[in-house]
Amino acid sequence: MSPTPSQSPKPPSSAVPDVLDANLRVVFCGINPGRVSAAAAAHFANPRNDFWRLLHAAGFTSRLYEPHEQHDLLAEGIGLTNAAYRTTPGSGDLRRADFADSALRLERLARELRPQWTGFVGKEAYRGTFGERPSLGEQSLRLETTRLFVLPSTSPANATVPWDERLRWFRELADLSLV
Repeated sequence: MSPTPSQSPKPPSSAVPDVLDANLRVVFCGINPGRVSAAAAAHFANPRNDFWRLLHAAGFTSRLYEPHEQHDLLAEGIGLTNAAYRTTPGSGDLRRADFADSALRLERLARELRPQWTGFVGKEAYRGTFGERPSLGEQSLRLETTRLFVLPSTSPANATVPWDERLRWFRELADLSLV
């Protein structure tokens, strides 16, 4: 039985809250919360995850932030969300159903909040959302006026991609988002 309009399904919730506001420079979209992030209720909270260091080294932020300071990123024009909200030990534990509404949710965010860019932190975040394998870099797909960019994953599980390579892609998005 499908819900009537007055009984619309409850939107998914996450152990890690979205950090969003209108007219941001970039909204970074991770794949999903891992256990460390869920326990901290903060994005990219695993101390071995390079996200926060890359964000600062690429010039997105005026200083190095820590996960518990995630809401302070809004003042720098940066937001955070995840493609899938379910917490898992690793992204390999996600199911297709975990991404069921992610494209529609990100499209709604683009329409309502109008960020300049959505930066997917890892190819799998983009693939889970749109069902297609991306290359790194800017994508041809747009969500409303929001441009899309795929970055290498910052997860410790992605240690095969060297720091300099990941930094290069973060810097490219940082430069594009200043234009």
